[in-house]
Amino acid sequence: MNKLIAVLGLTIVFTTATRLTALSQQATNPIIHADVPDLSIIRVGNTYYMSSTTMHMSPGVPIMKSKDLVNWQLVSYAYDILDSVDALNLDNGKTAYGSGSWASCLRYHNGTYYVSTFAGTTGKTYIYSTKNIEKGPWKKIAFKPMMHDHSLFFDDDGKVYMIYGAGKLMIAELADDLSGIKPGTTPQVLIENASAPGGPNVGLPAEGSQLFKENGKYYLFNICWPRGGMRTVTIHRASTITGPYEGRLGLQDKGIAQGGLISTPKGEWFAYLFRDYGAVGRIPYWVPVKWEDGWPVIGINGKVPDTLNLPASKGLIPGIVASDEFTRKKGAPALPLVWQWNHNPDNAHWSLTAHPGWLQITTGRVDTSLLLTRNMLTQRTFGPTSAGTTAIDVSNMKDGDCAGLALLQKKYGWVGVKMEGGKKSLVMVSGATGTAIELGRVSLDQQIVYLKAECDFRERTDKGQFYYSLDGKIWTAIGGILKMEYTLPHFMGYRFGLFNWATATAGGWVEFDWFRVSEGIIPAK
Repeated sequence: MNKLIAVLGLTIVFTTATRLTALSQQATNPIIHADVPDLSIIRVGNTYYMSSTTMHMSPGVPIMKSKDLVNWQLVSYAYDILDSVDALNLDNGKTAYGSGSWASCLRYHNGTYYVSTFAGTTGKTYIYSTKNIEKGPWKKIAFKPMMHDHSLFFDDDGKVYMIYGAGKLMIAELADDLSGIKPGTTPQVLIENASAPGGPNVGLPAEGSQLFKENGKYYLFNICWPRGGMRTVTIHRASTITGPYEGRLGLQDKGIAQGGLISTPKGEWFAYLFRDYGAVGRIPYWVPVKWEDGWPVIGINGKVPDTLNLPASKGLIPGIVASDEFTRKKGAPALPLVWQWNHNPDNAHWSLTAHPGWLQITTGRVDTSLLLTRNMLTQRTFGPTSAGTTAIDVSNMKDGDCAGLALLQKKYGWVGVKMEGGKKSLVMVSGATGTAIELGRVSLDQQIVYLKAECDFRERTDKGQFYYSLDGKIWTAIGGILKMEYTLPHFMGYRFGLFNWATATAGGWVEFDWFRVSEGIIPAK
């Protein structure tokens, strides 16, 4: 009897362990716990490619690659510079926060990859194309009007369309060379009220169009937001691209919405969507799809599952975010793809060759705010917790200069060095109230200092904490907790940012020895 109990006990333990191991080998939602919104995904053979929105960042429209739908690596950007205008250049007091290029559409047609997007900043629609999505080069076409949240679609009859708009959705046929609306044609109303499946009281009208064709039917995915409710997926179906379309509610769970459909080589289907999740940003979720009566049915009993029948994630490092020692082999790109500048950079005032192994940022002008500072180099923060650390040489700062490590959003915070009256101080500054307020200060008598910013996004805690170290080993908290908040004026999850800006005289410079990103929060000693 005892032996039987022991055997049963062993069996129970073994079964539990096996189940836990199986779960650990599955993908879990969110797929990417970082700001990767407005997804568009294609599969070419056994390889998936995904584009996303980074708006005012440069370069823009990141392209990511995956073999399993879960583990993604940045491989390209559609453009280095969207356009050179004051708002995108941070010139004359103008900015493109929350603007720049929005939701992109990724397509593959006849051996060519296409990425289309649009920008309220310029009022234009953009189409980028390449034969090699990972290496480029990219050809650019830009035209007016700006087609909001459009879906580029190559139909089987050789015609090319864009579906766009909000609430009332439009369809326009494009010229064969994609240079604009086809001459002699006029955009037509495709669906008069695409929000209707979301109910009679909708706050955010249907937008985020993504059109697919499967088994001879056209399926149009949109998002709407009923007042007092949550972000909602709607689906419209038609037998011809111009309609008529019939609609239904596609998913209403946890506010996970906006995206489309993707299939695996094995014939499994998923909806790729995202969720607003506080200060970390808008984070991707995959949801199983099955087909019933010619309709894609999203979720399990209408719910988004926590686990999926896909491989487990290996983490976001180094595919989406990564450490950088700022050392470069001959012929290597100046900056790895994980980096983006906040707005268009001023390339005359940063260098990785002036002092090999260091990132040098020189002030090129006097500015009045961190948010107007050019050449802030950024990476995504990520959840559930993350930290960024750096070492900075402040030997060549000028009076009035500020340099350091930021958590960037409208309600920003930063830790770094201020030079005033020939003396340097370590400071922590918060912009959470809309005004830069110094919350901590320590005198500094050495030229190299270590800085750290930690983020806690667990259950939308959204707290940032800053530290400094004089030796890179013992860390001391400085200032107060930054209550991070996702604001619509910036419309982006928080970013780690390396910066140097002048408030009095241009020409000073600092040098960053390295930047290291890590999961989790390291307690200060």
